[in-house]
Amino acid sequence: MIRITLKKNEGRTISAGGLWIFDNEIDKIDGTYENGDIVEVVSFKDDFIGYGYINDNSKIRIRILTRNRNDKIDRDFFMKRFSDAWNYRKSVVDTDCCRIVFSDSDRLPGLIVDKFNDILVFEVDTLGMNVRKEMLAECLKEVLENDGVKIRGIYERSDARVRTLEGLERVKGFLSEPFETLIEVEENGVKLKVNIAEGQKTGYFLDQKYNHLAIRKLCEGKKVLDCCTHTGGFALSAALVAEKVTGIDASELAIEQARENSELNGFTNTEFIVADVFDYLIEEERKKAKYDVIILDPPAFTKSKNSVKNASKGYKEINYRAMKLLNPGGFLVTCSCSEYMPRDLFMKIILSAANDSHKRLRLVESRAQAPDHPIIMGSNVSDYLKCIIVQVNNR
Repeated sequence: MIRITLKKNEGRTISAGGLWIFDNEIDKIDGTYENGDIVEVVSFKDDFIGYGYINDNSKIRIRILTRNRNDKIDRDFFMKRFSDAWNYRKSVVDTDCCRIVFSDSDRLPGLIVDKFNDILVFEVDTLGMNVRKEMLAECLKEVLENDGVKIRGIYERSDARVRTLEGLERVKGFLSEPFETLIEVEENGVKLKVNIAEGQKTGYFLDQKYNHLAIRKLCEGKKVLDCCTHTGGFALSAALVAEKVTGIDASELAIEQARENSELNGFTNTEFIVADVFDYLIEEERKKAKYDVIILDPPAFTKSKNSVKNASKGYKEINYRAMKLLNPGGFLVTCSCSEYMPRDLFMKIILSAANDSHKRLRLVESRAQAPDHPIIMGSNVSDYLKCIIVQVNNR
């Protein structure tokens, strides 16, 4: 096996529990390889670090799969990894719709798999996983069906920009026999149609599943505004109990799907509008509109450390505008899905927005992503979703 030796004092992220070896950490390479091959990584003292796959096209040169010297990276290895991931989900979430594989958090870096009833959606982001994806699909299907879970089909949504950093094309298509890609699922008692071929990411944001449920009590008999509603996750959960729910999103396709989902549930208390969130909030303030609950779930304002400062301004502005529209004692549910926005900084931004709008906040709950998107403690990459619920009062 090819041996990769790290420079002195390198590999610190691995020692802290990470799985990445960067190109500038490597001292020497013994042997020849093809990108995607499994290699052995050792320290400058020749201490074993782990086995992982290599890719010269990426700044993240090696992604570690195991730190166990006795492991053999073969089909049985991946069967065991999938079995561990599935057993964990069975312990912590409703598995009808869930994330089965969450990349590094399941020691399968570069691979994400979501389950929507009897359909699997694969997102393959790295070359090391890409060269093995057909085998991986077969293995996971076998693990699930051995546990009595029938899988009707598998679809690939490997169309994220991150693939270009690995020298890969962005692709999507079937990894099984073709099937209808618009499927119906149920989340917390709400029926939803999910378009796994055309929707964002793998078709639906399963990470907010239990946050959708957490806001329901707050919305009983209330007037609710859901900003950046996408296909209606928060809005439809609120609609089960609210007096009126308005959902806004800049995407016409998302709003069309949200309306269809509302009709699917027979809701008559919803309204979905195509609009820019900032423009809408400013216009609502001009009209002196008021709401009892406002939900902010925008796309990530920052996707790198370099843009955190500008993103902070955006998060402050959107929270400031929302607080101005809330009735005294109303609730703000505000989210950030960026791994580069630390929780403590996000909380400071929310407080700063409250100070500027002359509001006083009472923290109801600080939430994260659903447990099928497990957070590895010490890893900012896996601890990405913040969902903060506050009560907003006048000073």
